Order: sequence, then C-alpha cells, then structure tokens
Amino acid sequence: MANSSVRVLLLCKDLGTGAAIGRALGKEFEVRISDEFQSEKSNEGQDWCDVVLLDMVASGNGEEPAFLVGTIQQFRRTAPKVPVIALCNEQDSVFVSQVIEQGAYDTVSNPPNMAELRLVLRRATKTRRAEDELDRLRTMAAGNGRLHELLGTSPAMVEVFSLARKIAPCDVNVLVTGETGTGKELLARAIHRMSLRAARPLVAFSCANLPETLIEDELFGHEKGAFTGALASRRGRMESADQGTLFLDEIGDLGIGLQPKLLRVLQERSFERLGSNTPVSVNLRLISASNRNLSEMVQRGSFREDLYYRLNVVQLHLPPLRERREDIPLLAAHFLQESAQQFNRKAKRFSQPALRVLEEYGWPGNVRELENVVQRAVVLADGHTVDLWHLPAGIRPVGDVSPLTRSYEDEVRHFKKRLILRTLQECGWRKAESARALGMARGYLHRLINQLDIRQNEDATASVNGNGNGNGHHPVPDEAVPQFQHAAEFKQIA
Repeated sequence: MANSSVRVLLLCKDLGTGAAIGRALGKEFEVRISDEFQSEKSNEGQDWCDVVLLDMVASGNGEEPAFLVGTIQQFRRTAPKVPVIALCNEQDSVFVSQVIEQGAYDTVSNPPNMAELRLVLRRATKTRRAEDELDRLRTMAAGNGRLHELLGTSPAMVEVFSLARKIAPCDVNVLVTGETGTGKELLARAIHRMSLRAARPLVAFSCANLPETLIEDELFGHEKGAFTGALASRRGRMESADQGTLFLDEIGDLGIGLQPKLLRVLQERSFERLGSNTPVSVNLRLISASNRNLSEMVQRGSFREDLYYRLNVVQLHLPPLRERREDIPLLAAHFLQESAQQFNRKAKRFSQPALRVLEEYGWPGNVRELENVVQRAVVLADGHTVDLWHLPAGIRPVGDVSPLTRSYEDEVRHFKKRLILRTLQECGWRKAESARALGMARGYLHRLINQLDIRQNEDATASVNGNGNGNGHHPVPDEAVPQFQHAAEFKQIA
C-alpha cells in the first residue's frame, strides 16, 4: 500500500464536483471521473480500479433513489470484489440504510471530510487486497484435483496444475497451448489470480479472425483524429492491463506487421497510441495462448522467432479431453450439478449407460463440448437420472436405445402418456368421456394432458418416440398398454 497509489473510479453527474474531489484527495490517489453510471465505460473502470466512489448527492439531479441504489446493485453483480463507497446525505437515514443493505462497503457524508474520505478509501482498498491475497493462498493450498475453475485428476492435468502454481508468483511470460475448448483462458485466469498481480485487472483479448488494423487499435488505442471516426482518444487493452495481466488468445493469428510492435512492448515496456508519438509506459505480464503450432509457424516464416522466444518463457500444454478420459466423470458430474442448479432441474446423476457413452466419445470440441452436452441432457431429463436417450444422437452408439435402460420415472411418464392418448383418441378427444373411461376427474385429466404435453394431432404409436415429443424415445408396443377396468387400477400408476 505504501508504494502504490489507490485507484479510485469516481462516478458523479457533476464533473466539476468530481474534479474538485479528485484534486483534494492528493497524489496518493489516482482518480478517474465518469458520469456514465450504467454503461460500458463504467464496466471498463471496474476492471481498472481498486475502489468505486459513488457521489449519491451530486449525482441526484432529479434521479430517483432507486436508480442510485440500482447502480450499487449493478456493481455488486458485475464486480463483486470491488468495494463501493457512497457519498450521501447522512441526514437521510433511510436512504443510507438502503445503500448499506445493497452492498456498499461504507458511506461518507457529503460534502466529505477529506481526511475521513482518504481513510475510508485506504481501508476499503486494503481489505480488498487482503481478500485477494487470501484467495490466492487458498488456491495454492487446494488439492491437485482443482485449479480455480479447472478440474482434473489425470496425471497430465495434475502436472499442469503443479507447474501453474510454481510459475504464478514469478513474473514471467507464459504461453498456453492446446486445442480449442480445452480451457486455455481459464488457465490464464487461474495463473493471474495466484500471481502477485491478482489485485490488478486481467484484460483478455482474442486475435482470432480480426483485421490487423482493428487489432492494433484494440491493443494500443488511438488519439483523437488519428483516423476517420476517431472523435475522442481511446485507451487500448495494453493501458488497461497496466500493473496487471494481459491475456492474448489465438496469438498465432496476430499479423506479421503487428508482431514487431508487440515485441517492442515486451522489450521496452512502452508503445505509442495510433496517431501519437508520445511513448506510453506499461508494466504488465503477458499470457498468450494458441491452438496452432507456433514453432512450425516460425519455421515457415509466418511468426517471428524473436517474438516466439519472448512469449514462450514458460509453456503449459492443456491436453485434449480424449487423452484424459479419466477426467470425464469428474467434469460431467460438475457440469451436471451446475446445470441442474442453473435451470432448476431435478437431475442428480448419470445412468451407467449414459456415463459409459460420455467416456467413450471422442470429444472433438473438448471440455466446452462436454459442458454443452451435459446442459442439454439436464434440460431434457424429467427425473433424477440423466439417461442415454437424453444425450444427442451424434454421440450415442448407432442403433436404437432399449426401453429397458430407461429410469423408473420416465417409464411411468411415458406409460401414462400412451394410455391417456389412446383413450382420448378412442373417445374422439371428448375430455369428459375420456375422464369417465379412465375413472378420474376431468380437471385432473386436463392437468395430466398439460404435464405430459399431449397434442391432438399426436399419434399414439409414436407418442414416445422422436416424432412425438422430440425426446428421442422409442415406442412401447401397443399391446404393452392395457385397458383398465377400474379407476383404482389406473390410480396405482397415476
């Protein structure tokens, strides 16, 4: 704290008042002022700052209190670790209570006592950095099966996790290699969170499929009038990552014309914005990633050799999922739990046939494809078990799925659907007559029709196959649906 300034994002509708507060704070505080409360500009500031100072009084100007409280809620959602200090009229105790309840770190009376404000800002920043350090230590003390959002117990992943923990505190450039979908950005974020720069921002940018001029503007920024349409100066990703980490994904797609500029940043720690001759100094750590073989690109002359060696101080390779199949059950169970919670579904486990298919599939899309498949299966599953027919046809074995592999809940559901659908058809879709034939109340029959998604144009022989309800189930033979003579017989399964 003694050797670094406190970065403050001051949100205030009255820019003159904001400038006065910024000057009064002094040299120990680096202040950026914005009148954009809920916009991309404020989101960019969240990645840069140590603390947010929200002027609730000068920002009023007719704004509803709910809007200002909503601004705090937005910051708690998008940047939960960034403390928010509110400048407000402390005579309005109800409003102050609302501000604290919505997650503000503290409040200061407005106009502020500058000594008190400096103290609160320092205390909030110190608390935030202590929490970041605690998270870093917890991560380093965690077991080998997890590295932040990355999971794996295979020898290859354990080795990657171990090496990542060793290099994270050392301020060296890292090159992450691996196929698309293996989790390269997650590994970069894990390294940043375990590094000494964890309290500073990690700025991510992908070089894939973008023109060279756009990449240059995104990375280095521009001055006003640098090109047609440049109506104001703009900071690039390099400046935004100052004191933090810059993650460049798909670095192999960086044009040969931009490679010398990136090399200069790594060597000289400075660059110029487009349209400017003034050097901008930066202190950042670079983590780059590629699904291409950069060594082969160097031999072909499409990637600079000196830049390659600068990027590749330490290389971490994430193996494809097909080479670490022992991690598939762990990953699938994790995604199932997350998806069931996200979509409010009942699924808790995989059936043995479904899990066997997941383990044997080749997974060309790697972990990202597995996550999408599990999400789809959880959404389609009605009971507690994800079964074989809940998986996409493309990963299931060729051939029909045996009805005998269905869960008990699905068997009962589809049995009831076939019975009700056939009764409705025999009764000409007259609900009252169908309810009497089944021995149930008409209202209950209506609820079952809605729950089982029964449609009048649906064929009873196809009601449980792919043509009926889209769930990929196969038809139960017609003789498998008996005629009930008494209501009690139906109620045993209903």
